Amino acid sequence: MIELRTDCRHFKGDRPCAPHKSYGVLCGNCSYYQKRGKRVLLIKLGAAGDVLRTTPILHPIRKKFPGAEITWVTHFPAFVTGVVDKVVPLPLPDASGARHSSNFMTFWSTMIGQRFDALYSLDKDPLACAIASQVKADGSWGFTLKEGCCHPINALAEEAWEIGLFDPISRANRKSYPQMLFDICGFSFKGEPYLMAAPKQIEFLSLPGTAPMVGLNIGCGDRWPMRRWPDTCWETLAMGLQRQGAAVLILGGAQEHECSQSLARQTGAIYPGVRPLEEFFSLVNRCDLVVTSVSMAMHVALALRKRLVLLNNIFNKHEFELYGLGEILEPMPACECYYPTACDRNCMSCISPEAVLRSCLRQLESVSLLSPMKA
Repeated sequence: MIELRTDCRHFKGDRPCAPHKSYGVLCGNCSYYQKRGKRVLLIKLGAAGDVLRTTPILHPIRKKFPGAEITWVTHFPAFVTGVVDKVVPLPLPDASGARHSSNFMTFWSTMIGQRFDALYSLDKDPLACAIASQVKADGSWGFTLKEGCCHPINALAEEAWEIGLFDPISRANRKSYPQMLFDICGFSFKGEPYLMAAPKQIEFLSLPGTAPMVGLNIGCGDRWPMRRWPDTCWETLAMGLQRQGAAVLILGGAQEHECSQSLARQTGAIYPGVRPLEEFFSLVNRCDLVVTSVSMAMHVALALRKRLVLLNNIFNKHEFELYGLGEILEPMPACECYYPTACDRNCMSCISPEAVLRSCLRQLESVSLLSPMKA
């Protein structure tokens, strides 16, 4: 009978481990054996960009628990695969709002009742809090479910909890999102970066290899449509960038497909079409600079250490940690709208294409990708 070393961090229990598949080794004589350390559970379901901007917390967790086995529960496994030991995908609701019952029950039965050495519950979503309330852990930080509502587990989470409850407190906040996460968990934020697995190199034959590449992420999702910059502004910016010697790549999803096609026709910018997520990561990685509103693309760009021009109107700008990689532009004069679905002033149109172009050129010049602006 084969000797099993079930305390190895590579051991799966239901399928071959990675060293066995790669090298054919068996437990008894395996040089890849690593004794499993503490078990840490991190709960952050969504949204996609929020999952990615939660990854900096892995730095201090790993320092606190050397050799720990870290499990992450999320709706968006593609954003953490490769940066933690185990990813537990939680099914997203379908168009009707329902979850596939068999998948959800499989998740629930395998997670609930497990014991962990540490639980970091960093999502205020009721489902995330419900999961946290049912997991056993020796130490817990973040949020749980109490009387059907989100409540802080510990005193460290109370400030972040209140910020989400009252707009005046939210607007007065001067802490970035990573800093608030670190505070919740009892750590000190020191500029720890996002973590993201390196995108696969995918060849896009239409992309030039010499001119500075500027990605224009024209979409913003449908939760807060007031984040969208007008199409005419994107057109003016694309033309201005090309006159300055930059190549322009249109980044957009299925919702923006027609607008992206139109922008490409009007300006001659490159539009590779709607791509799978992995190829979208690769496209962003080909950019030297990304222009975007607050979106998933913003977080992907930061994770890949790209220069960034962020267009913001409805959020507290202090929330965003840009790591010195760019700048934030807001409507001038400032608008009083805050997390609205509509704005009578349509304030995003008050961010001029000329101001955005100047910002783009500053960013490209700062890394010596363009000479000073041409006349």
